Amino acid sequence: MNKIVILYGSSGGNAASVARQVQDLFDGNADIFNVMDITLKEVKDYSYYVIGTSTTGIGDLQDDWEGFLPSFARMDFSGKKVAIFALGDSASYSTSFAESMKVVYDEMHDKVQIVGQVPDEGYTYDDSTAVSNGMWVGLPIDEDNEYDLTQERLAKWVEMLKKEFV
Repeated sequence: MNKIVILYGSSGGNAASVARQVQDLFDGNADIFNVMDITLKEVKDYSYYVIGTSTTGIGDLQDDWEGFLPSFARMDFSGKKVAIFALGDSASYSTSFAESMKVVYDEMHDKVQIVGQVPDEGYTYDDSTAVSNGMWVGLPIDEDNEYDLTQERLAKWVEMLKKEFV
């Protein structure tokens, strides 16, 4: 078992694809699970968690996370760290872009150290509750409109996480 685990929920496949890219960037030092297929017992002993979710509807959390997140957030996170990424559509849902990560953040921020916040720079959208004081609470990804930026954004983010996950 690695010290890092990537947990994702994906409705259309994009979050799963991004989660696999994150795993590759950790050079094989991260395990990966779809939250639809796991139990808390399987993931409770990791030190570092990367949480990935799609954003559905108008800023809503992906369905599989809806069922898993409440019990996951009740785990003992002593000495652990969490990073969050969320997919969204910045054109069609410009006023709620990647807001599912804010749902995760709100559920977790008082229980565990959240890392991996990125500046609100280079994104095209109108509004998002996932931005606070010029920083995203995690990493927003737009595979619908800004797919050409995903690889670079992920590479920078994972390099930041590698420094946090020590």
